[in-house]
Amino acid sequence: MADKTDPEDTQSVARLDVLKALGDNTRYAIYLELVRAPSPLSTGDISASLGLHNNTVRPHLDRMRDVGLLEIHTGSTGGVGRPQHRYAVSAAAPSLGLEPPLFPKLAGMLLKLAVEVGADGRDAEEAGREQGRHDAGPHQGIDAAVALFTELDRLGFDPEVIVEEESVTMGFTHCPFQDLAEANPDVVCGLHRGMVEGFVDQLGGCAVGAFRTLSDRDACQVDLVDT
Repeated sequence: MADKTDPEDTQSVARLDVLKALGDNTRYAIYLELVRAPSPLSTGDISASLGLHNNTVRPHLDRMRDVGLLEIHTGSTGGVGRPQHRYAVSAAAPSLGLEPPLFPKLAGMLLKLAVEVGADGRDAEEAGREQGRHDAGPHQGIDAAVALFTELDRLGFDPEVIVEEESVTMGFTHCPFQDLAEANPDVVCGLHRGMVEGFVDQLGGCAVGAFRTLSDRDACQVDLVDT
């Protein structure tokens, strides 16, 4: 009589394979990048975001596909050549309790709802200001520019700073909601601007002099001026 395979044993082996795959720091960083992304990413997208070479990223993607973590989306490159592969976390991937909350997906649904009810950039800015004032609470007593840098870094904007005599320019080198912002910059960038304004207004000592979005030449940065 043939041995019967216990489904629970099979699941345990699969889970162990996944955990072993994610035991590598680089693979885990790639996995988190894909989990957080609102849409599938190409090898180049991942390489640029993590500062890695494409040839470094590819074998890690292959390994994660082998254990069932990732799936491939194939699309046209818009020219001659092989179709471009984009990667996303597989719907069948086992839940490990390691994934961060899928805020981009929730944000996409909320943005759709906001557009349907007629919300515009001014509404978004006011909602953002209220959230910014709330987020500033734990930073009381800290320089507003320093606190804002810390908060934006925590949210995944990877800020970079240029300090001048009477102002600070803070650029956002990564936008966690880039796809949503490109689709509806009025609302998404309005939320971000309002959050920044409410945050620094609550802490005092400086104010937003200019907030540049995707529509500006020098996009995605804020100028803070002393008050």
